Amino acid sequence: MENEKTISVLNNLIQINNDRIEGYKTASDETKEADLKALFSQFQATSLVINSELRSEVTSLGGTPTEDTRITGKFFRVWMDVKAALTGNDRKTILESCEYGEDVAKKTYEDTLENDIENLSTEQQTMLKDQHSSLVADHNRVKSMVEANA
Repeated sequence: MENEKTISVLNNLIQINNDRIEGYKTASDETKEADLKALFSQFQATSLVINSELRSEVTSLGGTPTEDTRITGKFFRVWMDVKAALTGNDRKTILESCEYGEDVAKKTYEDTLENDIENLSTEQQTMLKDQHSSLVADHNRVKSMVEANA
């Protein structure tokens, strides 16, 4: 296992969480609905905790944690959809866009745990599985809200 590959894998996950933090900050700022503000705030908090763990691990490996986001492509579209939906105050569209963003974050973790396992120690794998569980819980909350607003 090479530290540089591990650092790269962990920095990729930092980026996806940076995206969640920025996206949910924007969404929280844009919505007037108290329950959505609270939800978005909780999702930001999830990623802040996760990023703290990831940053600590990258630093312990001698790397520099990334500050970047990947607000390009799929994720950019998600947050633009959220912003547009918030402007129109379309709750169902907001939640569907958030669910899509959660799908992307969840899939990133699943791909990492499947394809980059050889670059991760047992402890790192456990940490990522725990983080994935937190993201799945957030995803499932949004999904149940989408279904309730169908």
